[in-house]
Amino acid sequence: MLACATLLYTYLTLPAIYTSVFIIGLGANVWGLKSVLQKWKILGHINVFLLNLGIANFLFLPTLPFLSAYYFMKSKWIFGNAFCKITRFCFNLNLYGSIGFLTCISVYRYLAIVHPMKVMGRITVTHSVAISVMVWLLVSVQSFPDMFFPKNEPNRTEKCYHTTSKEYVEDYLKYSVGWTFTGFVIPLLILLGCYGHVTLVLCRINTIDKVVKQRSLKLMFILILLFSVCYIPYHIFKNLSLYSRVLYSTNKKYPSWDKTVFCAHQISRGLVCLNSVLNPLVYLHVMDIPAQIRQMLQHFRQIFFNTNDSHEFVYYTVLHPVNYCSLFLQQQFGHKLLYKYI
Repeated sequence: MLACATLLYTYLTLPAIYTSVFIIGLGANVWGLKSVLQKWKILGHINVFLLNLGIANFLFLPTLPFLSAYYFMKSKWIFGNAFCKITRFCFNLNLYGSIGFLTCISVYRYLAIVHPMKVMGRITVTHSVAISVMVWLLVSVQSFPDMFFPKNEPNRTEKCYHTTSKEYVEDYLKYSVGWTFTGFVIPLLILLGCYGHVTLVLCRINTIDKVVKQRSLKLMFILILLFSVCYIPYHIFKNLSLYSRVLYSTNKKYPSWDKTVFCAHQISRGLVCLNSVLNPLVYLHVMDIPAQIRQMLQHFRQIFFNTNDSHEFVYYTVLHPVNYCSLFLQQQFGHKLLYKYI
């Protein structure tokens, strides 16, 4: 029963998911990148990471029709071995590139809230570009060895495995575990550390602007959703499935939990590609900011310029509205600050 359900999912549901993600993801990412380019100067340095996040999606989305056709034809690949490896490589670039740039956005937001003047004022566009290049290099170095593993069996050249053939599965498991640690676990720990600290800061200071708290919590929810739905299940079940195959190659017998893990892994492969649809939620979260900036500035003028306080208040923002200048103002109330319009 479980085997039939798995086959039904693999050959019908998975192609349907890929087709839907291709259509919806293409439209959502075109809209997202268009919005980023239109508001390039308003967004500041974070626009570089958003742009690269969109590029990562566009590397993967054009391959989905081919993968959809592959599974719809009951795992028969008719596009050649070279294109099979390119397709799988693009998938990995999208997956780990997305994780990398989401982590960069999280660190940027963390610095903007916790260290708005000490660090954020020193970050330039050049730094953001250099970090983006470094992310692409790391992701490429991590993903490139995958292309050297065979994607089909010697006597089954019509296959296009997303891992490798049974002869090399033990070596691939070792590679996959290291890849998971460097490409997923470390970014996840960085993200959790950043947003854990941000949450403490937001909860500790009761005078923080309500809009600031809402926007921080919204982004945190989006990223938790992305990692919980798309990334965590995929990495867990991928490595468990590989481990099961290693056990079979050693003992000539699959463990009792193999079918359950295999089924969960197939489902997680459909879920992981949803990141190309969910990533534009990050664009959506950042896009609705100009009106809030004007509202915040007007609010500041009403508060400070209509008082008799002897201090001179000049406000500072860091080239991006979600740097939460209001948090910095509340922490530094009564001190002379520098304000520069974006």
